[in-house]
Amino acid sequence: MAHPFKVGDHVSWNSEAGRVSGRITAVHTRALQWKGYTHHACAEEPQYEIQSDKTDHVALHKGSALHRLAR
Repeated sequence: MAHPFKVGDHVSWNSEAGRVSGRITAVHTRALQWKGYTHHACAEEPQYEIQSDKTDHVALHKGSALHRLAR
């Protein structure tokens, strides 16, 4: 199954601080440990590793939380 997003895509998501944007740096298709938590991922529902544009913070999100931004 094709992933809706790929490495390098510019996306935005909603956070506690409001709308945030960043670039996808990795696509995870298997469960992984991240900051002390297990994030479940599979080929049908991957987790996307994203680096924030403003703070360089790295976060993981499912595709359903992301919106692609125009290039």
